Amino acid sequence: MPAAGAASDHHGRGAEPGTAVVVGSGPNGLAAAIALARAGWSVAVREAAEVPGGGVRSGSLTLPGFLHDLGSAVHPLALSSPFFRELPLAAHGLEWIHPTIPLAHALDRGPAVGLYRSVDETAAGLGRRDGQRYRALIGPFVSRWQALCDDILAPLPPLRLPSHPLLLARFGRRALVPASSLAQTVFTGERAQALFGGLAAHSLLPLTALGSSAFGIVLGAAAHAVGWPIPRGGAGALADALVSYLASIGGTVTTQAPVHALTELAGVTAILLDLTPRQVVSVAGSALPAGERRALARYRHGPGAFKLDWALSGPIPWGDPLCSQAATVHLGGTLAELIVSEGAPWRGQHADRPFVLLVQPSLFDPSRSPPGQHTAWAYCHVPNGSDVDMVSRIEAQIERFAPGFRDVVLARSVMSPSRLQAYDANLIGGDLGGGANTLRQVMFRPTARRVPYRLGVPGVYLCSSSTPPGGGVHGMCGYHAARVVLADRR
Repeated sequence: MPAAGAASDHHGRGAEPGTAVVVGSGPNGLAAAIALARAGWSVAVREAAEVPGGGVRSGSLTLPGFLHDLGSAVHPLALSSPFFRELPLAAHGLEWIHPTIPLAHALDRGPAVGLYRSVDETAAGLGRRDGQRYRALIGPFVSRWQALCDDILAPLPPLRLPSHPLLLARFGRRALVPASSLAQTVFTGERAQALFGGLAAHSLLPLTALGSSAFGIVLGAAAHAVGWPIPRGGAGALADALVSYLASIGGTVTTQAPVHALTELAGVTAILLDLTPRQVVSVAGSALPAGERRALARYRHGPGAFKLDWALSGPIPWGDPLCSQAATVHLGGTLAELIVSEGAPWRGQHADRPFVLLVQPSLFDPSRSPPGQHTAWAYCHVPNGSDVDMVSRIEAQIERFAPGFRDVVLARSVMSPSRLQAYDANLIGGDLGGGANTLRQVMFRPTARRVPYRLGVPGVYLCSSSTPPGGGVHGMCGYHAARVVLADRR
């Protein structure tokens, strides 16, 4: 995993330890802090919010006794992360819960499609021909999952050459194709096409966009290789475990400590910013070269999310019982519907029948709600910064597959894109991915440069999801930024 030429992050061999301040305590900021602290550095994290975690927090949103995930909820990449998987987070209170089924995709015609831990069990529900093709598409990446993660969660050359070039080439041959084309050419039936389309829709890209298939392949393979787990006690338990581990190796996290300008942090060896490019321009100001300020200001954000959380008097009354066995349920119908829904935000439109990603964690974690009652959250994609109310459209999609859903709603919390950004300033316009996942911007984020983690100010680095490998709860953006800090120090 180390970047080429980087010093070891264990005990600082090859580099004189320094002092660092990390601005922002999301998974990437905490990963950067941990990597530097493990190298013997003195590390302090400053967080503007009242609690650490960034987009990985839990709290009360509706009624007393109901615990909601304020941001992320399901974490296959956290379990797959080459950095997180080597940390002793279980010793710091983190416990993963694996739902009976990682995912169910509801359909109007016929039973829901199940994405099971077993490739064969999933394939069996797709029909003989599509089942065989599903095995051929996903199977090779499941069997070599950690090797694939080592490369797709790594920075691009020249910082690091692929460890498994043939595997990565095989992945790239499929991943670069638009998800709509891959689904329609590989699969012939509605069930397999809808399942893959729903997985690819996590990209926030139009399903007709180059590179959208990458997300479908990665999330499908992850479900079989490691599952789609949820942390017991809420997503915030992951952030709490990272903070606890950081404290055990000497790092500190101070909340309600915003940083408004780099001049507040004078006298340290390195400053790492778990911020978006827009925030970097604001914090760094004239310290950045004018050309870099302009380039960062041009960084493009993707669609926003419109999110709802519910306190429920009972479980969601799904028409198909399979949906009651999955923590995550995709609501969007056929591939054709998904193509329309996911293309709409890029045209500045709001889909009448949006693709809805729903999570029902209390089915598997009773700590989330009072006995016999439940929590759920869901969101759909909207144009960045949209102020259109999507409550009725989201709930109509749930009622479509769970008649009587509104009858079990005790209370709801509404988080529009602007409220999401108020909750976490990195979610610009409600963008959950740290920037648009266009092919160019995935390859060159935040700008086209040899080392994307360095900024134009000596000793200042970017470590957020606006750097490679991008969005997702994996911490690798922060880890790679810390590796560059250690290499520069040496």
